[in-house]
Amino acid sequence: MAKRISYLRNEALPTVRPGYPGNKLFGNEFANGEDLFEPSFGTVLKWQLATNPQKEEKKADTWAPTVVDCTDFLRSKEDGLVWLGHASFVLRIAGITLLFDPVLFSSLGLRRRHALPCRPEDLVGIDYLLLSHGHRDHLDEKSIQLLARQNPQLRVLSSLRMQPLLRGMAPGLVVQEAGWWQQYDLGPQAPLEITYLPAAHWHRRGLADMNRVLWGSFLIRAQDKLIYFAGDTAYADHFEAIEARFGPVDIVLMPIGAYKPAYMMNKSHVNPHEAAKAANVLRAGHVVPMHYGTFDLSDEPASEPLRQLTEVAAGGMLRGELHAPAVGQVMRWQDWE
Repeated sequence: MAKRISYLRNEALPTVRPGYPGNKLFGNEFANGEDLFEPSFGTVLKWQLATNPQKEEKKADTWAPTVVDCTDFLRSKEDGLVWLGHASFVLRIAGITLLFDPVLFSSLGLRRRHALPCRPEDLVGIDYLLLSHGHRDHLDEKSIQLLARQNPQLRVLSSLRMQPLLRGMAPGLVVQEAGWWQQYDLGPQAPLEITYLPAAHWHRRGLADMNRVLWGSFLIRAQDKLIYFAGDTAYADHFEAIEARFGPVDIVLMPIGAYKPAYMMNKSHVNPHEAAKAANVLRAGHVVPMHYGTFDLSDEPASEPLRQLTEVAAGGMLRGELHAPAVGQVMRWQDWE
């Protein structure tokens, strides 16, 4: 029996793409645009039983990102951008502090390969918590609970149907949900705009919640700059659609890791060459890679994603300037031309 098709968005928020009806649902499952994507356990089993052709290379590759302490930045009021590892960033704009996809601790199956550049207790004064989707390497319950306790003013900006999941972790959280192409309500005096945008991905945390919570990306407009956080995504036509709607993007935070084996990963994550292509389509002025080096999620050796992207940039095939910071290094994004 065919699943019933419907569309969903937050009717309290503006939709910035004319004629967009909302996110497509097949029954209770969100789709990637028009198409339903359901990763199979069979593919995971195939991966577990297969031999990684780079097994020995990966074993010998002990590279991990350099870590520098960012406590002074967190305690200051200065604007800047700091990578905390994986897809976690602190972004400060006009004194407003945003935190993206924080995973501050190791957990079962997710062991950090490098230290956090601060104590988790130093992450205070956070105004907005931006959660791109519900996978455990982007949404960690222990991290959410700690952040909620020590940031009573915290407001969460996330996706459709995320609120019940978050309220189960920290009941008092203030959560604003958006569908793709919707702009969050930050109040009339806010010095920035934040819009939730597409990504080619999926959702699952348990056995019975496949695609029940939406996934996506974020675009921040502030100080005449556009900053794009791509979330988790495969390569798809949403990059062209975003560029067509907003024009060149000044700064792109782009995932580059967890892409092997391709038969399992290519519908979920971009590889470094696809990441460069996506950044070029977005006409990015600056590219900051993420989603590599922190957790062991896939078959490629730890240093391969950044090495390949660096080679692409050195070969003149990356339009924007590549910034590959140490974990905890403060990037003065507001000074980038």
